[in-house]
Amino acid sequence: MHLDEVEIDAGLVRRLIAAQFSDWSALPLEAVESAGTDNAIYRLGNELAVRLPRVAGAVGQVRDEHRWLPVLAPHLPLAIPLPVASGRPGEGYPFPWSVSEWLPGEPATRGSVADLRRAATSLAGFIVALQQIDSARGPESARGVPLQRRDERTRVAIAALEGKLDTDAVTAAWEEALRAPEWQGRRVWTHGDLYDGNLLVDRGRLSGVIDFGVLGVGDPACDLIVAWSLFSDESRADFRAALGVDDATWARGRGWALSVSLIALPYYETTNPVMVANAKHRIDEVLAERETW
Repeated sequence: MHLDEVEIDAGLVRRLIAAQFSDWSALPLEAVESAGTDNAIYRLGNELAVRLPRVAGAVGQVRDEHRWLPVLAPHLPLAIPLPVASGRPGEGYPFPWSVSEWLPGEPATRGSVADLRRAATSLAGFIVALQQIDSARGPESARGVPLQRRDERTRVAIAALEGKLDTDAVTAAWEEALRAPEWQGRRVWTHGDLYDGNLLVDRGRLSGVIDFGVLGVGDPACDLIVAWSLFSDESRADFRAALGVDDATWARGRGWALSVSLIALPYYETTNPVMVANAKHRIDEVLAERETW
């Protein structure tokens, strides 16, 4: 998926585990199919997951997750994957890597969630709880920043998509989001990448949240992306109501849903079909909602 991506396979992971965590070397190892782009993921036995950064830009995620997830977890109403061990570069692999808890469940989809309205309320409760945790010493979120910082990259992506979608409509929607007032409130904890693939469902109910790679503090609008990803109509309205989101924050959230989706489309067009399908869906949902503004 990336020009500078490190080659990772099960043989490498087995060698790393054998060299650094020999007590786990006999456990079964299985690659996990994922639309995630920053890390390769392997299930180790029944209770552990191994995550290895694919690119140098993702290395900081290992440090931040080990530092902050144990701090956040006791305050959250849904399970998150606590780190268990930190791996070192070795066996030809150049980056730090991590072993964390394996959480039961499957990625959320509209088909796997028994009641989307209940899921919307449950996820809103998770976000509210996350925002209430003391953020004074938290790292700046890569996504809890003013939308204006995304403008150039978003417009380049729109230009690259000429003829593949309604660029006039997405440009108008993007510019409307940019006009929303910037966040003036307290900088709060944000997950930063809340969408279907990072939510777990167990027996039809939302059970966990994974992949905190862009965790940090800032504008809470970035955690609204899921509103145009998993939710729609009544469940989206329930999600917004449970969060108590004002018009400006909702507009910025819409902008985040547009920006991440537009940038993903040309970048992953030939390498990540799940990511592309999700991006197209979010754009369609934003444009459909725009007709009702």
